Amino acid sequence: MQAEGHRERMIGARELADLATELLEGAGLPSRSARHVAGSLVASNLLGHDSHGVRRLPGYIAAVREGLIAPSRTGRVLSRHGATAVVDGERAFGQLAAGLASDELISLCEEFAVGVVTVQDCNHIGRLGEYTARMADEGLVALALSNADATVAPYGGRERRMGTNPMSWGLPRGEGRPPLVMDWATAAVAEGKLALARTRGLPVADGLLLDSEGAGSRDPGDFYKGGALLPFGGHKGYGLSVVIEIVGGLLSRAGISSSPGYEGHFGTVLIGVRIDAFVPLAEFRAETEQFCAALAATAPAQGEKEVLVPGEPEERTRMHRRRHGIPLPSSTWEELLALRGDTAGLGGGQPGPYSNQGDLADP
Repeated sequence: MQAEGHRERMIGARELADLATELLEGAGLPSRSARHVAGSLVASNLLGHDSHGVRRLPGYIAAVREGLIAPSRTGRVLSRHGATAVVDGERAFGQLAAGLASDELISLCEEFAVGVVTVQDCNHIGRLGEYTARMADEGLVALALSNADATVAPYGGRERRMGTNPMSWGLPRGEGRPPLVMDWATAAVAEGKLALARTRGLPVADGLLLDSEGAGSRDPGDFYKGGALLPFGGHKGYGLSVVIEIVGGLLSRAGISSSPGYEGHFGTVLIGVRIDAFVPLAEFRAETEQFCAALAATAPAQGEKEVLVPGEPEERTRMHRRRHGIPLPSSTWEELLALRGDTAGLGGGQPGPYSNQGDLADP
């Protein structure tokens, strides 16, 4: 239930993508790049991951103004060594750099059966599952991980020492089925979801954050007053976050997020394994689908309706939102509309109609 004074309105995916594209072009992105980034954001909204959707636009555009994002750049492949590559994100929009890294990884896996790609000088790339799903569709077992700016306290501590440090796995399912995608932060809650709760005037569950004094809190505003997020699963999530902080931060040269010299970049690492190097892809798909069916056939526990596998809740949300629209807090919608005037002439981009294949063009 929405708190009083925090209403939502339903926006069609096409309308939202058109507005996002217009705002990004106004901020200086070439039309093709603007459509790409807008498509990524609205795809997250369609899947129910509103924390990584169009609510990011005001922050992105502010970063362009501050010189933190170079809107005309798209990233470039800096070096290759065997089955590995380094992509220079060039301070471009992270979705563009990560998309280039995904292309490079798929190419490496075609040649070597495995591949690892890191992205340097990388801005926020959005939802990691976008990239692992794409790689899974190419017949890969895919892993993506990234460290981020320090917002999470270590297990037993109260000060910010690690990022939310998300990771995602992607695996192909049966032909014609969306891939199996696991995608979540190693924090008990992503910061973006906390921001949404604050926007909607809602409390959060116990065990997600601490206030500035180190006490547990359900008020999302306490995080923005000097509090800290907690790792999920106690010491287990903490340990996983430590590994991602080191691997993502150091292999990408972004650095440890709480260390001196860290500049706020996202230390992104993509890993892929070509399935047909080990087992026929059709066989892998069929047996994975059989397992998913067996999971779905499991008798539900008391109080539960059914068993789903990773990726299925998002697919159901996508289908529903295509038909009925995307719910946005009214304040977010109004903020986006207000940006129209603010971005006029900012980067010289020319607004144009949004076009893309698939769901976004047919909300």
